[in-house]
Amino acid sequence: MKKKNLFLAKKAEDSTLNQYWFSEQTIEFLVDHIESIYQNGQKIAFLSTPSIYCSLKNQEVKQNSALFEFDLKLNKEKGFVFYDFNKPLEGLEQFKNYFDIILIDPPFITEEVWGKYAQTINYIKKEDAKILCCSIKENAKMLYELVKVVPQQYKPSIPHLIYQYDFYCNYEHEILKKVNDEIGF
Repeated sequence: MKKKNLFLAKKAEDSTLNQYWFSEQTIEFLVDHIESIYQNGQKIAFLSTPSIYCSLKNQEVKQNSALFEFDLKLNKEKGFVFYDFNKPLEGLEQFKNYFDIILIDPPFITEEVWGKYAQTINYIKKEDAKILCCSIKENAKMLYELVKVVPQQYKPSIPHLIYQYDFYCNYEHEILKKVNDEIGF
């Protein structure tokens, strides 16, 4: 029998923070993907993606990762960095040009919010960083202009949202070209 994801079992979604978690299968997919593209010693930033950070299986990956998060209920996580997207560069001086891989899932999908996240991404990323983010398909052009990411075939399942999100990234990987059988497209 498959173990239930501990993060999902312990941490309820909080609509006041606009927190809606990926499905268990999508979390597992993202964890496996991030751990597979990780190379020895790389630094990984998880921006507003606690379900993925808290579900990491590889301890080396977790030790080289930081969770940028507003929800103070998660501040006991070793890699926790308080992050308020309304102050996109505040307290981030030590992370300038620091991260090799960045995963982002903002609580809101507006151009204003994405613009603030883009400031953070462009500040903390190394020049050749891999960026993977999640948003609606209508944001494709804007996301390309902000952080040079393009839509992928694999789409996440987020059970308590009424609209479908897409994944976007700035690198190629075969797994992202597949269909998510959980949602069927």
